[in-house]
Amino acid sequence: MTNGFPLGLSLLSAMITPAVLISACGTLIFSTATRLARIVDRVRELSHGMEALFRGEVADFPEERRAEIERQLSFYVRRSRLVQRSLTAFYVALGIFVGATIGIGVATFLPGASFVPGLLGVAGTAELFYGCVLLIREMRLSQRAVDSEMEFTLRLGALYQERHGLKPGAYTAEEEPNPWERLRRLFEREVEGGGEKP
Repeated sequence: MTNGFPLGLSLLSAMITPAVLISACGTLIFSTATRLARIVDRVRELSHGMEALFRGEVADFPEERRAEIERQLSFYVRRSRLVQRSLTAFYVALGIFVGATIGIGVATFLPGASFVPGLLGVAGTAELFYGCVLLIREMRLSQRAVDSEMEFTLRLGALYQERHGLKPGAYTAEEEPNPWERLRRLFEREVEGGGEKP
């Protein structure tokens, strides 16, 4: 360590150590921002659907459709808030890990500050964990929204069946279940039966 080269090399190696966590933050930020963009797109679609209902462009079961759009919008409001909070947590964690990298360099020249990189590393990891927990909550809410939309599709199918004189379980001339009945059976098998065949 007479020429300072080993010290510089070990310092550089230590400063690169948080790069894995920085990379993880970047990946999570990218995927979470994509989720937020999809939520925004879906909310716009629902808003257009609501406008079409108010203009009278949809004649079939407008009240049922309006109620379902409002229910879906409530899901997306909660989902967007969770995604925004998780995205903020990932950005904060990214900043903390960059600070930890700087702290490693500072601690080399100021031994009294040697606790700073470890403290920042723990704080960044905790923030990263918090963001992941928020994303798990958002994913569960997303599944509830999908289930609600499927249930509405089945209810809408039942209303169409009733309008056209088809009873649930009725078969067409080819002895095959009608499309709405096939959809209902698929939903029951996948959601209520856990994906197992009846």
